[in-house]
Amino acid sequence: MVDVETPPAKSKKTDPATRGAALWATVIAVPVAVLVGLVAFWQITPQDGGTAAAPSASAPVAVPSTPVKLAAPELDARTTQVCLAVTSQLPTELRGLPGRKVTAGPEQNAAWGEPPVTLQCGVTQPTMCERVDGGHAGCVPLDATMLAMDGVCWWAEDGPATDVFTTMDREVAVQVSVPGSYNQTGQWANEFSEPVVKTVKSTTKGVPSGCKG
Repeated sequence: MVDVETPPAKSKKTDPATRGAALWATVIAVPVAVLVGLVAFWQITPQDGGTAAAPSASAPVAVPSTPVKLAAPELDARTTQVCLAVTSQLPTELRGLPGRKVTAGPEQNAAWGEPPVTLQCGVTQPTMCERVDGGHAGCVPLDATMLAMDGVCWWAEDGPATDVFTTMDREVAVQVSVPGSYNQTGQWANEFSEPVVKTVKSTTKGVPSGCKG
């Protein structure tokens, strides 16, 4: 704090020049104070060009205690081993969303929050279609959206209620489903890139060119 000393009064009569100076000081001080306030406001208010906030749900929702319903198809020995490694690396809390129990296959499935973000390991390995108009049922369209995120190639499918992200470059496929009510669903899926890189071997077979490197 700056100490302000009051000069001794020499006379009760105020000089016109002094009154004029005081008036100008008041006129200048008000806009300066407003300017300082605006600067402080901009410093604490996120700007469009600043760092984006972490992805979050559109509104907080109470998380039910009931388990999330997920299928758990039988896996071969190698896939089971890989999926156990994947699930062992998953967070107990996902960007503020608490982990939830699943109805089946905790060694291959996981869920967080409400509506739930889910992860399923060992799903059917996606393959690229051979032609623009497809080639066989269930293949990945040649114009499908691919996201190369933190070392993992994700096939992104936009759904009416849920966006689905499936790995394209791993020996065992991992699939993440993110409700559309969450902001920036791709960033939610990217939360699992690091665990996938740590636990699932990469493959070059059938990997789209856009995701190589």
